[in-house]
Amino acid sequence: MNPMTADNLRSAYGGESQAHMRYKAWGTKAKEEGFENVARLFNAISYAEEVHATNHFKALKDEKGDFSVNSGAVFGLGSTSENLQGAIDGENFEVEQMYPAYLKVAEMQNEKSAIRSMKFAIEAEKTHSRLFSKAKEAVDQGKDIKIGDVHVCEICGYTVEGELPEKCPICGVKEDKFKTFNK
Repeated sequence: MNPMTADNLRSAYGGESQAHMRYKAWGTKAKEEGFENVARLFNAISYAEEVHATNHFKALKDEKGDFSVNSGAVFGLGSTSENLQGAIDGENFEVEQMYPAYLKVAEMQNEKSAIRSMKFAIEAEKTHSRLFSKAKEAVDQGKDIKIGDVHVCEICGYTVEGELPEKCPICGVKEDKFKTFNK
């Protein structure tokens, strides 16, 4: 793999791995503050971030050895509202800046596995931003978000609340490839 694309994938892997763990911590905080559904949403999207990190790791399958990984990450354990804002900011950064830049490099270098992994992530991150924004609106009114089951595609990380789709709109897999986070 071209070194520039490999570096970008490693950075994306680091960022997604950190988001996975950060959302778990923020989910615990939301539960402590009485926002059970927000906690469930954080846990579901944490799983989606794990899917992204795994996809990036698999795309790097031929890259072996020790590497320093530079990745941006939000730190701090604030209120649930503050944590949701951090999540929204992080998701929007990935959608608007990070993944578009990384994707252009991967496309220029014709790195097919990296392109696939990054396209899956950027589209799924859009759903995460919308869900976190909806949750923040509720929390800022002192309420828990009203949501049904949250479904996460195990292949691309697409996340949807409510009705389980027959197939994933991002990667096309059938509904049996979704993990459900129940009420």
